[in-house]
Amino acid sequence: MKPPFFTAKPDSFAKAGLDTQFDGRQFSRLLREYLRFTRSLTLVLDCCTRCGNCSQACHSFLGTSDPDNSPVARINLFSEARRLNPKPWSLFCKSASDTEIKDLLERWLSSFYQCNLCRRCALACPLGLDPSEVVLAGRNLLTEMGLAPRFLMEIAENLHALGNNVGITPEALKDISVFLEQELEEETGFFIPIPIDRAGASILYIPSSTEFFSNVETLMGAAKLFHFLGVDWTLSSEILEAANYGLFLHRELMVSHSRRLEQTATSLGCPMVLQGECGHGWRAAKMIREGGGKSSFKLMHILEFWDENLHRFPLVRRPWRATLNDSCNYARSCNLVEAPRRLLRACVEEFVEMTPNRQSNYCCGGGGGLLMEEMLDLRMRLGKQKADQIRAVTPLDYLCSPCASCKTQMPLLLKNHGLGDIRVGGITELLAQCLVYTGKNPCSPAG
Repeated sequence: MKPPFFTAKPDSFAKAGLDTQFDGRQFSRLLREYLRFTRSLTLVLDCCTRCGNCSQACHSFLGTSDPDNSPVARINLFSEARRLNPKPWSLFCKSASDTEIKDLLERWLSSFYQCNLCRRCALACPLGLDPSEVVLAGRNLLTEMGLAPRFLMEIAENLHALGNNVGITPEALKDISVFLEQELEEETGFFIPIPIDRAGASILYIPSSTEFFSNVETLMGAAKLFHFLGVDWTLSSEILEAANYGLFLHRELMVSHSRRLEQTATSLGCPMVLQGECGHGWRAAKMIREGGGKSSFKLMHILEFWDENLHRFPLVRRPWRATLNDSCNYARSCNLVEAPRRLLRACVEEFVEMTPNRQSNYCCGGGGGLLMEEMLDLRMRLGKQKADQIRAVTPLDYLCSPCASCKTQMPLLLKNHGLGDIRVGGITELLAQCLVYTGKNPCSPAG
């Protein structure tokens, strides 16, 4: 099922051509609507002095050494659209043909999908502007015109139809849960349930869909920790995705996925929703939640929940030297920086900080919806600053990246930049590995 705002679908990202029935007047109308609706976008376009401070803070520019791949260049590229329209609405616009506007949008498509939307540029702006507003608006407009990477379009279709990025059906979810329960029993000797659609559960856990295939240790770890704490929790077959790619693609998809979460938690009667290890998913959830309205449940991040219960976990530290990769969205957009550090310090004998860290941390190059195979070479260049950060604190036994996108990017980045074999993982699975079970039943509730 296609989301209602999709009007076309390119054959591939590499050859994402424009619709042959392209109408420049449609683009002109959409642009005027966005400039009226998004005041922060107009602020950036009108107030940016092009001083270049943001470029020196941008891992995308530093990693590619391409002046066209910088925040200032993207602002200039968007500004061109206000001066190039089929029907000028001011003296500063000039009349343009559909072909000229097509050419501009082809450049948008290339440029705006070489940005991870990490927002580090906003920290460097002396005027406090956020250049990522330009990229977000540009991507929204491209999507309205039916232009987006196939990778993201397919994710959007799955998210819209099934509530997760990879198309997991309710039947597949049951099979996966049974399999993971068997794995947990084989590992611990005890039955640890992974409940689904349990009405009235105290906690609705919203994982990343990667926890059902590539990061299963995270879901299994969460199940062990929940069981140890004795909390009544559940998954929902209606929404299995902490990630919200609408943030990177189209606001309508972002809002609809957040609304799906609200409706599911309300229908199940769960008083608390815990968002899983996904940086941009947490940012999107907080944006929608803090935008107004009241909900019937408390929204909390899983790392904050583990941090609140840290005193209840009997842990044995691993003899590891470890560092923490701050997710861009955790740190810069949500100020989630101290809880991950407390949890990691409780699990390893030696914790070392990368420099810079917290809000000033560099992006790994995998965020912003760029986790597509076609972008692999670019992602490795975008991650150069992160690779340099990691190299500076080696040797390492554990690189902690409690974000699904970062966990996907990091092993490839380590290999590409010759950083050796460093274990990459999140915090939830590490906590579960360090947990010491006590009593006759090692999974009995604590306290």
